[in-house]
Amino acid sequence: MPKKILTGTVISDKPNKTITVLVERKYQHPVLKKIVKVRKKYNAHDENNKFKNGDKVSIIESRPYSKNKMFEVMDVKK
Repeated sequence: MPKKILTGTVISDKPNKTITVLVERKYQHPVLKKIVKVRKKYNAHDENNKFKNGDKVSIIESRPYSKNKMFEVMDVKK
């Protein structure tokens, strides 16, 4: 099964070796046919603490680093 890759914005870099990424996705509601915007926060592993608030990053599914941290940072989006 392929690993999940998500793109979002860093909203917190306070914990050591961890960033919080806000991922937004849009989909059409099946009954109302309205476009719905859904936001979700993911904790991602950042080994060298090099990502800061506001950076656009890609994260990829990985082994669990902790209870809530199951993603790691791939790269920065320009």
